[in-house]
Amino acid sequence: MTATASSVPSRTQSFSVVLAIELWERFGFYGMQGILLLYMIQRLGFSDAHANLLWGTFSAVSYAAPAIGGWVGDRLLGSRRTMVMGAMVLTVGYALLGAGLGGQMALFAALAVISVGNGLFKSNAANLVRRIYEGDDARIDVAFTIYYMSVNIGSTFSLLLTPWLQQRYGWSPPFLVCSAGLACGLVFYGLFHKRLASVGSLPDFQPLVFSRLMAVLGGVALVLAVMVGLLRYPAAGRACVWLAALGVGVVWILLYRRASAAVRPGLRLAYLLIVQTMLYFVFYQQMVTSLTLFALRDVDTAFRLGGVTLFHMSAGQFQALNPVWIILASPLLSWLYKTMEDRGWSFPIAEKFIVGFGLVSSSFLIWWWSAASGGNHLVSPWVMFWAYGALSIGELLISALGLAVVARYAPANVGAFMMGSYNVSNGVAMYLGSALANLAAVGPAVASADPAQTLPVYAGLFRMLFLLGVGCTALFAVCLPLTRRWDAQHRAAQPERLSAAEDVTAQPV
Repeated sequence: MTATASSVPSRTQSFSVVLAIELWERFGFYGMQGILLLYMIQRLGFSDAHANLLWGTFSAVSYAAPAIGGWVGDRLLGSRRTMVMGAMVLTVGYALLGAGLGGQMALFAALAVISVGNGLFKSNAANLVRRIYEGDDARIDVAFTIYYMSVNIGSTFSLLLTPWLQQRYGWSPPFLVCSAGLACGLVFYGLFHKRLASVGSLPDFQPLVFSRLMAVLGGVALVLAVMVGLLRYPAAGRACVWLAALGVGVVWILLYRRASAAVRPGLRLAYLLIVQTMLYFVFYQQMVTSLTLFALRDVDTAFRLGGVTLFHMSAGQFQALNPVWIILASPLLSWLYKTMEDRGWSFPIAEKFIVGFGLVSSSFLIWWWSAASGGNHLVSPWVMFWAYGALSIGELLISALGLAVVARYAPANVGAFMMGSYNVSNGVAMYLGSALANLAAVGPAVASADPAQTLPVYAGLFRMLFLLGVGCTALFAVCLPLTRRWDAQHRAAQPERLSAAEDVTAQPV
């Protein structure tokens, strides 16, 4: 039977299916993130330094894994199948945390499962969005901004919910809720998966090859064992982070050498902007590490206005200010992008990145000022509110559009791999961010002391991050002529791009 026009899912309908499962995946991940560092310190007795570096290693392997997951989606199972497999593995990982087994080895095993699930899920979900809007640059920017906003709805609820559950019912229930969220996402996908029937990578449109599935499952088991070792031995984890970064760099060089002249300007621009996004994640990682511990020790929990207490937030819940601001600002930015496009005004991604880094610098200026002037008093929670606002709008201008960079400038036949390598670079940055957070790590005696002893420690870290942000902003402004020239060359080559993209092979390297 021939499908009628009305029976073919629209782009919006296809997009909504990916959006829904991504929303529940982010619900689970951020719900776990909101309490995991506190779980390590308060429940398992880790020091600040140990917890920060373990979180950094976990972040790095979780963000590096999508490079492999993207290749699996591109070449072996298909992006749709691999995304669903990742959601299933994540469901198991959060359930393991919620099982309440206790002890370090149980933690390492659960985190390894979550890392593998994230690797299978993350780059393939983003690649499906890219394929839905492929060839429409204006809609790609809008789609990824809305995508970024919508998935933050899930993270907002979970970041508010899981710390609240933990305070009232202990550590297991919030992790189990994260697992249940992924299960909801899988149910929704099962109900509406036909809307994605025409979207995916080549293997999605071919019968499932059983030998490939067995090979992937065997690889998952092997990777799980390796990741437990990486989390258990920080030096090994650190070495693998750098090896993954080196591997991606080598593949980038080989891809560039094999690319035709028509494809190369877009690749150069994608590489440069991915590196800029990577630097943002050094700052982003502070939300989970130094800023959470700063909130735990030195920030008042009561939001007051005119002497009236409006509400309270715990240390873990302060992280929810990030997605709250993203939800508030995303529609305004999407409207701005569309209005500028309609009127022919240019606001290229490279210039958005510069504005974004200026806002990131402003956020750490606010935190530095508040910590330096706090004396021996708790810092007002309104400081967290406004500083998180600047950091989050900066994130929308940088990280949210990092996915759009790959979608716009990377050749289609290596799209999932490039999404994965983008995540590798972010993982490396997050490990570096955790290492920087350790500059403000304090021992148990100081951690339990009054703010007069801890505030100067955090002020020093925030000052350094402010100066680093200013330096990045200035550097990217200097690079602006290059990005403009490469973008113009990329646009000029668009008529040739579909055939030229074939010059970039997707063979395993």
